[in-house]
Amino acid sequence: MNSTVRGRISIHPRGFGFVTADGNEPQSAFVAPPDLNAFLDGDIVSAKWVVADDGRVSAQQLTLIERPRKELFGTVTYRQKKPFLRVDRLVANTDWPLESSNPSLFIEGAAWVATIQGTTAVAVRPVTESDLAIERCVARHGIRSVFSTDVLSAAETAAKKPTIGLRRDLRSVPTVTIDGPSTRDIDDALSAYPADPDGALRVLVSIADVDAFVPEGSVIDQEARLRGTSVYLAGRVVPMLPHVLSSDAASLVPDQDRLALTVEMRIDPEGKVTSVDLYESLIRSHARLDYDSVSEFFAEGHSTTIAESVIPTLRWLRTAAARISATRAARGGVDLAREEAYIELDSETGEPTTIFARQETESHRLVERLMVAANEAVAEWLTNRGLPGMFRVHDAPAPERTARLAALAQNFGLEPGFGPTLTPRGLSAFEAQFRTAKFAPALRTVLGKTLGPARYTVIPSQHFGLGAPLYLHFTSPIRRYADLVVHRIIKRYLNGDRTQIAGDATIQTLAERINHLGYIASKAEAERHRMLVARLLSNRIGERVRGNVITIKPFGLVIQMAGTGATGTIANDSLPNGPYQLDPSHSALVGSTHRFAIGDAVECTIASTNEDLGRIDLTLILP
Repeated sequence: MNSTVRGRISIHPRGFGFVTADGNEPQSAFVAPPDLNAFLDGDIVSAKWVVADDGRVSAQQLTLIERPRKELFGTVTYRQKKPFLRVDRLVANTDWPLESSNPSLFIEGAAWVATIQGTTAVAVRPVTESDLAIERCVARHGIRSVFSTDVLSAAETAAKKPTIGLRRDLRSVPTVTIDGPSTRDIDDALSAYPADPDGALRVLVSIADVDAFVPEGSVIDQEARLRGTSVYLAGRVVPMLPHVLSSDAASLVPDQDRLALTVEMRIDPEGKVTSVDLYESLIRSHARLDYDSVSEFFAEGHSTTIAESVIPTLRWLRTAAARISATRAARGGVDLAREEAYIELDSETGEPTTIFARQETESHRLVERLMVAANEAVAEWLTNRGLPGMFRVHDAPAPERTARLAALAQNFGLEPGFGPTLTPRGLSAFEAQFRTAKFAPALRTVLGKTLGPARYTVIPSQHFGLGAPLYLHFTSPIRRYADLVVHRIIKRYLNGDRTQIAGDATIQTLAERINHLGYIASKAEAERHRMLVARLLSNRIGERVRGNVITIKPFGLVIQMAGTGATGTIANDSLPNGPYQLDPSHSALVGSTHRFAIGDAVECTIASTNEDLGRIDLTLILP
């Protein structure tokens, strides 16, 4: 059977590739190397779907529909005295003709970033040795890192002439921001009024009004939509918006008047949000605080870096966050991102110096609780008014996933006893069993993989992982396009537009695109982390490490190393007394004398590393 199918190209480093169809069966088809020459990884194409007599499916007669990728990275090579860009073979299976107004700059083997113009790579800038890895990561995943001159010019103009409109003046209300010390794109600020006679608090979460600087449909907006999100790579942030907006005009920097969209929540003594008000505002941050200083204040009762004028605000914010924590604990859910591995870079060389597991502090919890509460409040506000939204939905696991999670938990030495249906409270009770265990980071990784990711959709539904009936993203419009969409819906309604309808199909199409862009960004961030870990551990070959099996692959075991969050692999053919086969559940490798399952604790040595691929090879040490 032959048919024409639309799909996305993926390229294998050996030169062949696949087209993954958009919702069609079969899901993917093989592309022979010659047919890939004109295409890049991630290209959207139409293709003739050819099914051979033996059932194998191939994609032929490919035609380009859309090319999301706009930049290439590679090294200069010459063929017949003409320069070409040798591109990462995960991106293209051929070299690209390379052009420049000054081709004498092209030195054999030198690395360059180029933009794509038709079938030619036009050089933008050379890449230094210290930036090779990060540029390779950016290009490999098609991250848009270069703003056009049109976008930069428009951003400069917008920064000087935002759309102000009618706003509630909150500049006299003591307001603080709490972020990491290196954060430049500050998009949330917090205020709180003292408790009223009934004990209720009023908490104000004010979010940067990006829409005032980025009109819908403008060149800045079009570029932001194509990016979908800022990408946070260790050593570099690739912003969704130009720095003149993201780090300056829109950022809620201290002691400057700033435009915001504020959600005001009344929180009673039981931690229930009893009323919500949304409005455009003008605010002024009275203090830029960082997590460490706020944690010090909460632990010690004082901090030399926090001004006395904002201390009452911090105290009331802590009260509000504590109330919200109590209600969240009662409804269940789990925080899968509680522990993360951080890589510290040398400030001068950019070299990784250490890796460590960073624990969540009380200041992190305060900000997270109030941001989640604001996001939930806005989701309910929209649905109560019949308005559209870009909701963040996380489905409850199906019975088969619940059963799989129970089986995997037993491998870690736990007895979850879920029954056929897993509820948010049941999930919270399960998490309480391993919260302080040494294997907790590994089990959280397994838990996240089993439950699956959240997604954006116009259909309001629960966020199972948070135990929230309704949820969306409202609090980070500098960094996420989904939040900007929500802001615009709110502002239209506040300004009298009553034509918006829930379930808008155009928003759903946009949601699906943002889901894909978020997936790409998370892959790039994870790969950058793996590349740095591989670089760091290249000096520790032969060192012993402990960890847990978190994934079983046909090629072997994936191990999450204790204390770092980093992963390494043990090849199938290096395991003792092979060969090994995947068991039917794909949760174990079974050999004649040994069985290795997800959750098993293992001890290994670091055998080798590959920074380009972000790979760490381990060798098993048998007890």
